[in-house]
Amino acid sequence: MTTRWLPKKCIVVPLDFSDFSFAALEQALEFVDSPESIHAVHVLPRLSPMEPGVIWGTIDDESRREHAIQALKDRLSGQEFHGITMDIRFGDPARQVARYAEEIRADLIVVPSHGRTGASHVLIGSTAERIVRNSHCPVLVLRNSYR
Repeated sequence: MTTRWLPKKCIVVPLDFSDFSFAALEQALEFVDSPESIHAVHVLPRLSPMEPGVIWGTIDDESRREHAIQALKDRLSGQEFHGITMDIRFGDPARQVARYAEEIRADLIVVPSHGRTGASHVLIGSTAERIVRNSHCPVLVLRNSYR
C-alpha cells in the first residue's frame, strides 16, 4: 500500500543509524515518486581540539565524513534506496538537520521520536522537538517507543 500524503518533491530524513531512523526513511519513501527525492543526512559531533586523534593528526572531519558515508552506503545498499542523496554534517543534530532542509528547500522532514519520556526526555532533550522548532518546513514526527 502506497500512502500519498501530500506528495513531496524533497524530503529530508535524519539518520542516526538506529532502527527507528531507518524506519523513518522507509516511511518517507512512501511519500515520494522516486528515491531521488529523499535526502538522508547524518550529523556527527564536532571533535574537540584536545581529542588525541586530532592532536596526533590521525583523525579529521574528512576521514570521519568518508567513514560515515561508507556506512550509510553499506546500510542503504538495497535497490529501493538507489538514488537517495546522502550528506554528512557536523555539529548540533537538530540545527544541522533544519539548516540542511532549508538549504535544499525541503518540503518535509521525516524524523522518528525515540519515545523517551519523563526524566530521560528532560535530561537528554528531544532532537525531534528541536528540529520542529528550528525547521522552515513541516516536520512529520513518527511515534516510536522503547519497550
